[in-house]
Amino acid sequence: MTLLSTTRKLALAAALALVPAAALALGATESQALKAVSAKFQTVSSMSGDFVQFGPSGDKTEGRFFMARPGKINFTYSAPATISVVSDGNSVLVHDKKLQTYDIWPLSKTPLKYLLQQKLDLSTFDKVSDVTLEADLVSVTIVDDSRFGGGKLTLIFDRATNELRQWSVIDDQGLQTSVSIYNVETGKRLAGDLFKINYSAATNAARERSR
Repeated sequence: MTLLSTTRKLALAAALALVPAAALALGATESQALKAVSAKFQTVSSMSGDFVQFGPSGDKTEGRFFMARPGKINFTYSAPATISVVSDGNSVLVHDKKLQTYDIWPLSKTPLKYLLQQKLDLSTFDKVSDVTLEADLVSVTIVDDSRFGGGKLTLIFDRATNELRQWSVIDDQGLQTSVSIYNVETGKRLAGDLFKINYSAATNAARERSR
């Protein structure tokens, strides 16, 4: 499999939603930790920086990301990858510039909705299925029954600063894709063009594929 096809597959996997599970009973320590990371994350209206993505076979891709909450995000992968992932608040687009493919899903059907939701108290959220507290990290696993494929989303926060550091998706085949973010800046004004989706181009591409 080429790097291009592998990278595109991983981007698609990262946009998939998740399977259901029962609500988790939290202890006082876990609840306090989740309240802290939730309170911190809710204050973030915008975020930008660099990311590194590791796929199931250990392959590495990287790029830049931009987030404006609620609902908007842009992941642009560095060469040789030719893809980008954009949410405009309503839909999520995975666009491969080389292959000229456009794959669109409702934002509400992807785990990105949790990253982009302005107000989310993980300490009371009924889709939290697991919490792991370590000396330096807080890991929170979320599941959801609105899905295109099965899997789990895990958010990883710095325990000292309560800042988001990483997330991972495990698909219905047990394959894991992880994304780490760094050089992060918050609170900056981001250009609206970063989050625009060309629906006409996507529609035209779909028509061409169907011929």
